[in-house]
Amino acid sequence: MNSFKKIALAMVAAMTLGTIVATPASAAVMTVAVSLDTVANTTNSAIATPASLPVPADNTVDAADALKFIATVDVGTNVSVVATNATIVSALHTTAAPVGATSGSSSLTIATGTGTTATFYVYTKTTAIGTVVITNGGTQLTYYVQGTAGKINTLTVSAPATGAAGTKQDISVTATDTFGNKVSGKSITATVFASTAVMDTATVTTGATLSDFGVAKFTATLPATGTRSLITFSPTTAGDATTVDVVGLPARALAPFAEIAVRDLVSELAAQTAAKDAALAAKAISDAAVVKAASDAVAAKAASDAALAAEKAASAKALADAKTASDAALAKALADAKTASDAVVLAKDATIAKLTADNAAALASLKKSFNALATKWNAKNPKAKVTLVK
Repeated sequence: MNSFKKIALAMVAAMTLGTIVATPASAAVMTVAVSLDTVANTTNSAIATPASLPVPADNTVDAADALKFIATVDVGTNVSVVATNATIVSALHTTAAPVGATSGSSSLTIATGTGTTATFYVYTKTTAIGTVVITNGGTQLTYYVQGTAGKINTLTVSAPATGAAGTKQDISVTATDTFGNKVSGKSITATVFASTAVMDTATVTTGATLSDFGVAKFTATLPATGTRSLITFSPTTAGDATTVDVVGLPARALAPFAEIAVRDLVSELAAQTAAKDAALAAKAISDAAVVKAASDAVAAKAASDAALAAEKAASAKALADAKTASDAALAKALADAKTASDAVVLAKDATIAKLTADNAAALASLKKSFNALATKWNAKNPKAKVTLVK
């Protein structure tokens, strides 16, 4: 029994020692060191004081453009980074391994392996405030960055296409860097070609307020005569603009122009009036032609109706005449036939009467001759008398 108790105590002691060894130490809280070109930044954890970064206008992301982050964590853990309005890269530009304005991504995960630090860089191409969220274990830290616009790379002009002679016209010139960020506080100069306009002021500084940020607003008076106004624009100070085109980035456009067609309203009104009068005259001619055509159509219809009526009357007369002639011919034919028939009947009656008379005369002569012979017979032959024919 004692042996069993000793064995049980030994097992409990072994289990207790095993539990104590397996219990891990408390995880270290992540710390992050931030710097720009070796200069520490300790304020960009607040949105009101973001780290200010120049945009990579030379298309290389180097120490001057990218904020360096060094996260210190427990060995063997991962550091996850997510950026908005910013881009993450794991290394800076070198000749052997170029890093440009299209390099990197919005998220990155770094495995520390046997080490305790994770290093990465963040750059931006926009002047909008961006965020960098770093997560390790249960710790999450947020930092803020904001780009500063580069030199003017593009000037864009907005001007009316036309304007009345002698009137004032507003022209807006927008200055942007190679990434499209508006550039404020820079002087722009307007140059009028061949005195085709008069500028209220030849130089205007791009605005810095919400309503006019990066925009220079000019006013030009158009000439009283002429067909167009031509005005070119350029940075007043050469140092405010890029001097060469950078490979991989948009080409410079630093000499735009505004071309405004000058309208002669008096001449336009006269032309419009003349055109209107001509249109009215043409309409009058057209209306007269329509009326005449209608009248001609009515007359043609009347003539057609008259011709049709005459044709109908002629046809009716022809039919009546034909019927009359036909009836007359029929009546004559019937009369002639009746006359002929009557003549035949009369001739027949006359012939019959003559035959009858001739027969009667012949019969009377025959009777007379018979009776004469009978009388002679009877005289000679009293005993053999024959009867006389009456």
